[in-house]
Amino acid sequence: MAVRVDGSKCVYCAGCVSVCPFLALTLNEVKIIVDEKKCTECGTCVKACPAKALSLPKKISG
Repeated sequence: MAVRVDGSKCVYCAGCVSVCPFLALTLNEVKIIVDEKKCTECGTCVKACPAKALSLPKKISG
């Protein structure tokens, strides 16, 4: 799993892209793209998002 982007909240500022230490996020003309193979769910991008458009999936313990 990887970070989730809520397109209805995203303002396309690219703040998340610039802080991702694993280069897992890119911005194209219409949305933020998450490379699930690179995303480690560290949360750095979630904290940097001024629009609160990013979230981490809930972990299911079991």
